[in-house]
Amino acid sequence: MPAELTLGAEEELHLVDLDSRRLVGRAPQLLSRLPASSYSAEIQRTTVETNTEVVSTLDGLRAELLRLRRLLVTEAERDNVGIAAAGTAPSAAHADIELTTTGRYGRMQEQYRMLVDEQLICGLQIHVGVSDRDLAVEIMQRVSRDLPVLTALSASSPYFNEQDTGYSSIRTIIWQRWPTAGATGPLRSAAEYDALLADLIRSGVIADEKMAYFDVRPSSHAPTLELRVCDACPVVDDAILIAGLFRAAVRAAEIDVLEGRPYEPVPAPVHRAALWQAARGGLRGNLLDHDLHPRPVPAADAVWAMVERLAGPLAELGDDDEVRWLAESALARGNSADRQRAAYAERGLLSDVMDLVVAETRGPAEGPRPAAPELRRYRSRAGDEAVGANRRPRPAYEGLVEVFRDLDADRIDARARARDTWVAEHGLTFGVEGTQHPFNVDLVPRVVAPHEWRDLANGLGQRARAIEAFLRDVYGEQRVLHDGVLSPDLVVGAPGWREEARRLPADAVRAPVMGFDLVRNEFGGWRVLEDNVRNPSGAGFALAIRELLDDVMPDLPRPPGLLDPADAMPLLRRTLLGGGDEGTAALLSSGPSSSAWFEHRLLAERAGLVLLTADELTVTDGEVRDRRDGRRGPRLDALYLRLDVELVDLVDAAGHPVGAEVLDVAAAGGVRLANAPGNGVADDKAMYCYVPELIGYYLGESASLESVPTYRTSEEAEYRLVLDRVGELVTKPVDGHGGAGVLIGPDASAAEVAHRRAEIAAAPARWVAQEVVALSSHPTLAGSLLQPRHVDLRVFTYLTGPGPDDVTIAKLGLTRMAPEGSLVVNSSRGGGAKDTWVVGRTDDEAERGER
Repeated sequence: MPAELTLGAEEELHLVDLDSRRLVGRAPQLLSRLPASSYSAEIQRTTVETNTEVVSTLDGLRAELLRLRRLLVTEAERDNVGIAAAGTAPSAAHADIELTTTGRYGRMQEQYRMLVDEQLICGLQIHVGVSDRDLAVEIMQRVSRDLPVLTALSASSPYFNEQDTGYSSIRTIIWQRWPTAGATGPLRSAAEYDALLADLIRSGVIADEKMAYFDVRPSSHAPTLELRVCDACPVVDDAILIAGLFRAAVRAAEIDVLEGRPYEPVPAPVHRAALWQAARGGLRGNLLDHDLHPRPVPAADAVWAMVERLAGPLAELGDDDEVRWLAESALARGNSADRQRAAYAERGLLSDVMDLVVAETRGPAEGPRPAAPELRRYRSRAGDEAVGANRRPRPAYEGLVEVFRDLDADRIDARARARDTWVAEHGLTFGVEGTQHPFNVDLVPRVVAPHEWRDLANGLGQRARAIEAFLRDVYGEQRVLHDGVLSPDLVVGAPGWREEARRLPADAVRAPVMGFDLVRNEFGGWRVLEDNVRNPSGAGFALAIRELLDDVMPDLPRPPGLLDPADAMPLLRRTLLGGGDEGTAALLSSGPSSSAWFEHRLLAERAGLVLLTADELTVTDGEVRDRRDGRRGPRLDALYLRLDVELVDLVDAAGHPVGAEVLDVAAAGGVRLANAPGNGVADDKAMYCYVPELIGYYLGESASLESVPTYRTSEEAEYRLVLDRVGELVTKPVDGHGGAGVLIGPDASAAEVAHRRAEIAAAPARWVAQEVVALSSHPTLAGSLLQPRHVDLRVFTYLTGPGPDDVTIAKLGLTRMAPEGSLVVNSSRGGGAKDTWVVGRTDDEAERGER
């Protein structure tokens, strides 16, 4: 008997209190007012299930889903309840479970415990008419390779228990814990399937055939084949796309069965891996292709490959044009997980995410209409901070993008010329191998939201305190070595170790100024890429870029609460002086040959520092003094070291060892040094791996900011792993800076990879390797067009002591951007920079207590 190929759907829908945005157990009250033929209870009282009529077309299924949602929404609003079609409710917590009071569900809770207690999930089930159960059993095995694509399209559960899980569909992971979830394994007939169910029921593991939670199964209550892997979809058209693809896959499998084509099953571990990968990355990452020995491909490619592979059945069913249009729309707007994370990124509030899901669930079939017009020529990509997958600017960037949209090519060119003139007139340059180059500044600012800045301040303050504690300890009592937390050979004798640093007073603040390089992961979360503790540069450039943008782009709409980077300058001076305003602080520079000479001059001017070189210092009677006027000049209380050599090696033009004399004064407590000699042992690339352990050891806390997975080639096991994967990893010298020596394996030639492999083999302790991070991107002017470029962020902490109140994050950040097609952002490697608009909480938000 041929398959009927009718359609039907069941949607599980969360009930949400519209005031608190929490789940609410109102299902019994609502169901008492709704027709039992179309609405039913689920295991939790916070969920209602809808059941459509049997239809024959995608239009018919869309109409049914909309009809059932509208009736449920209308009834629920009488009780101030909203409806959320999502795999998990964004602000749900474990404590929200309210069991539906039936004997069956009570037995399930008694038997399965945590599986039921955490069952705050909702799915979408699609039914396709296949009344011949032998045929249904054959088809359900043949469609298994297509299930990861459908899972990725439906993914709507990134949040669970009030946190981002790192998955696009955590519901899939939770669901797979049930003993009958997943694939059935090879079956030859309906009789074998029934025997399998009977064995499972006799085992006592499940109570009845309704608990056969296989990915695809012959329905327990209808003559259909039932798809069960998908999250509930807020946008109805996403569910329609899934239904159209699934029905076409069923028809394709039926044709193969009728024509006697052999079937090779996907090995169970590969099938589970493919579903896991879909749940992890959704449409942002890779999916496995359709081959028997699958390889990862971009998710969008996998979706279109499925559409093309099913073109014949789609045309036969009359669905080809509609499914192609639906697929294009779904890929443009992203799945629900992407949209939820974008909503959270605006203010850091899960209530905003819940509001989005509720609005999409009650909205039109195609989803709410976007407010901003599309950037048609923008190369949209996953991980773009300002532009969504639909090429529309995110809310924080709508006004900024509109300004650039209104400027024609000639006016943009005029702004670019004004920028270049400003750079030349103000001497905004950086040095490479002794030659000064104009600093490359983009005119599109980057916005950092208040909640992001708050999290960065907390995480970097924690990191700075741990690094300072480590420096004091390792040049003092060395408890961290005696307690076995770190091996002595990792520290003493490392490239950044300086024996003379042990002479400084025990209570000296060794790293008052720290810089941290941060990147975003694929879901928008921040990660620390590098710690810079010797003489991090960039604060002066950030200040100059703001002044440039204020002059050249005054018409860009500034957001409320925009922080002024100039506030960092008096803070820098107080930090150098130990937290007070009394005294004289100087910036000791290597002079015009320094790569950051522009910054040295600017910081000295704006922070009220004396700018000196070695020739302008003198040490007299145990004091460091300014000798520029040839006489006994003013006493210097603090020296901000911005040197290209170690202090102890610093000599003046006559060869006098002024640096060694300054160190003697510092050792006696006569002058503060910022940053102290020997700090390089803390920003050694190998030491980066241990910072989370240092946070635990010195502070008794867990690291609140993640690091990038890093391999230490000095360790035998990791050394061999890195040698095998040099072409896949980023390899760096442990004492490198400014991007020097960095090799990005996937972008390197075979010869470069081979050479790096030989370098690592010759001196394993001199190298580390990191996983490639898919840096977020940001719109950047390329001629008159906006195009994405990879970016990172350098942020600075100012520290005056070891306590939590002694560290402050400077109100500025330096966003660095890579050239087109590159992941390297350093200016010396062709990169540039952007103004970073750090936004603090407004007065209104503070009054409301928004967090």
